[in-house]
Amino acid sequence: MAISSSHQPEGAHPHYDRLIAAARALPPLRVAVVHPANALAIEAALASAAMGLIAPTLVGPRERIEAAAGEAGADLEGIAIVDTPHSHAAADAAVAMALRGEVDALMKGSLHTDELMGAVVRRDDGLRTSRRISHCFVMDVPGHPQPLIISDAAINIAPTLDEKVDIVQNAIDLAHALQMPAVRVAILSATETVNTKVPSTLDAAALCKMADRGQITGAELDGPLAMDNAIDPEAARIKGIVSPVAGRANVLIVPDLDAGNMLAKSLTFLGNACAAGIVLGTKVPVILTSRADSEAARLASCAVASMLAKAGRERRIKAVG
Repeated sequence: MAISSSHQPEGAHPHYDRLIAAARALPPLRVAVVHPANALAIEAALASAAMGLIAPTLVGPRERIEAAAGEAGADLEGIAIVDTPHSHAAADAAVAMALRGEVDALMKGSLHTDELMGAVVRRDDGLRTSRRISHCFVMDVPGHPQPLIISDAAINIAPTLDEKVDIVQNAIDLAHALQMPAVRVAILSATETVNTKVPSTLDAAALCKMADRGQITGAELDGPLAMDNAIDPEAARIKGIVSPVAGRANVLIVPDLDAGNMLAKSLTFLGNACAAGIVLGTKVPVILTSRADSEAARLASCAVASMLAKAGRERRIKAVG
């Protein structure tokens, strides 16, 4: 899910401003908003629609959706509603719409993330692809010269090395969809040296060698790297680490969900960063929103989905489609 602090000064996130501007130049993304049964979910969908980012279809119990719109003071005239009896049925209906090609993305409303993802990950009639499903935060950190992609902090709890290959490749594909000029991936651990007692350092070394052999493509990889020497050039210099990635990483691959979640929330609540969230490895992008999201995070999540869907349609990436 996306996370953000509640206090965001005006103009604090220039990376998101550029991202949203790029997405607004595209046709509105057809989005099934799943179970938007409270005012926040309605407001998120309609604000993104008003910006021209999405063309929403609201999927859920009509009476609850209309009541939520009334609470929000929102006008639903011209907005399509697919009436379902409850949240589980809404998730099933939205997935079916995506499979039929009626929508280009899903957006979480007020249902629990597990309900939505349960329908998405079903093997028979879900939205799985050949890739491992993973999640990325696209973070705009005030004062940092570039956006940061963090993966995986929301879906894969303790990924294996094989699963990390797809997690890394999904994140690289996302970076290309967002038109990052150079993709530099840091495989994070607690230390920048390989230590057989720290399994994440072994995975990092293996992933980098796999990239050398063409098993992971589209980016420069380095690891293991600690957080400081991954993003701070001076820290990398002091440690004597010379690579195209050290001190300049814009994709951060964490060892497990615990580490990723704590990293993203630390940046958000201590560094006033903003975090847009997206699910990859599915037939269509899945936008995971949270009640704690700022408007900037919600809009940026929709912009990310729009650019990701475009890259998938053009077959420039395999992380969706």
